[in-house]
Amino acid sequence: MTKAHLQKNEKGITTAEYAVGTAAGAGLAGLLYKLLTGGLGNDLLNRLFQHVLSLLGV
Repeated sequence: MTKAHLQKNEKGITTAEYAVGTAAGAGLAGLLYKLLTGGLGNDLLNRLFQHVLSLLGV
């Protein structure tokens, strides 16, 4: 198949692909929320903030 033929037949993302992409995005967002709102996320953010402050000399 030629490149022009492939581009001509591409109609865009299908409904099933939208659903899979949306579910994956929602799952990742939920996982990040749980990690960052738990003790581990709080500790990680505090360490990161303290590291940045130490780099700035504050």
